[in-house]
Amino acid sequence: MESWFGATSTHYFNLFSTSHLIVLTIALIGTILLFLFKNKLRDSSKGRNWLRWILLALLVLSEFSFHYWAIVNDVWRFHNQMPFHLCGVASVVSIIGLITMRPFWIQLAFFIGILPAFLALFTPELPYDYQHFRFWKFFIHHMAITWACLFLALSRPQVITIRSFFGVYSLLLVYAALVGFFINPWTDSNFLFLMQRPTTTSPLDFFGEGIWYYINLCLTTFALFFIQYVLFHKFVKRS
Repeated sequence: MESWFGATSTHYFNLFSTSHLIVLTIALIGTILLFLFKNKLRDSSKGRNWLRWILLALLVLSEFSFHYWAIVNDVWRFHNQMPFHLCGVASVVSIIGLITMRPFWIQLAFFIGILPAFLALFTPELPYDYQHFRFWKFFIHHMAITWACLFLALSRPQVITIRSFFGVYSLLLVYAALVGFFINPWTDSNFLFLMQRPTTTSPLDFFGEGIWYYINLCLTTFALFFIQYVLFHKFVKRS
């Protein structure tokens, strides 16, 4: 138990290993099931509320357990534990969204949460395998983010509009500017990967260097937001 919850482990994570493929399969199955039962989510308030509170519990437990682990092992650091990365922001936003079910938080969660958390499952910045707490925290947390953000949008699809697409994208640009010009330099952090690319293999490796890295980040985010909106409008709002 001590090694499972300790600061380090001798069991290192390998990309697309058996354990990784198993959790990816679980994430895909959960996502597919949400789409398949999207109509029941809208029609059954009892089932919707059960799933709502389960997702909320997973998110809150993931957030607090990560901080508790870091504090107990004396490895808590601002740049590692604060939820300023996109997935961390999406986690906080989806928690608020699940509690309030208000359109603003649902719109934020839909655009900034689903794809980043889902992509993080495929290219995780993760040191240890399933024999360590960090493995389970990472994958449970990111699956819960993906499912919670999708659940919110499927529960109230009418709030996902073209106006919300432009609104969330604009807010994200403002947030990125604050992180890039203030939070990262002041705290020696790399939130949103604005200072450098991830240490693991990721799509950001193809974004170039210098100013082109930031231009490609902005253009790719805009394109992904728009594609996400179009697909949601075609396959969910019209169904």
